[in-house]
Amino acid sequence: MTNAPADPDERAADAAARVSSPEVPTPPEDGFSRSLVVVVDDRAALGEEPSTLGPLIGELLEEAGFHVDATVTVPGDEIEIRNTLNTAVIGGVDLVVSVGGVGVSARDVTPEATEPLLDRRLQGIEEAIRSSGLSAGATDGGLSRGLAGISGQTVVVNIADSRAAVRDGMATLIPLAQHVIGHISDI
Repeated sequence: MTNAPADPDERAADAAARVSSPEVPTPPEDGFSRSLVVVVDDRAALGEEPSTLGPLIGELLEEAGFHVDATVTVPGDEIEIRNTLNTAVIGGVDLVVSVGGVGVSARDVTPEATEPLLDRRLQGIEEAIRSSGLSAGATDGGLSRGLAGISGQTVVVNIADSRAAVRDGMATLIPLAQHVIGHISDI
């Protein structure tokens, strides 16, 4: 199964998700917040099938004024996911967005890997991402077990792994994450 947009409507929806909101707060003094994208996908981690969602998230982040340090792909292994997220936090990125591993199968362990790292949960962001997914018809986005929270000075967010969930989740997340980053960077 590929994550590439199948028809012109999906490509138009991807483009619409890239439109910047006029209510987005001003970026930090250097102009960019640092971010990292983590793709949780067994097949992509083994090199069997490339992920198109990691690059899409990276593109959406860059268009919103974030500097994307990297896109990292890991298998659905709780320890590997936790180590990757923790490395990003220690590395000082402002935002980590993981995609995948938030469903109900045995290999969907991203929330379990994320939770021990969080100092504070941002349940409003979690609920907003699920709500936007449901209202847009992205069932996996609406049923996602993904978490959002703060670890040190880093915002960490899990998003479901479909194009619709990514588009709608990122459109919801970006202004909220920029707001939170502005507040925690003032501390």
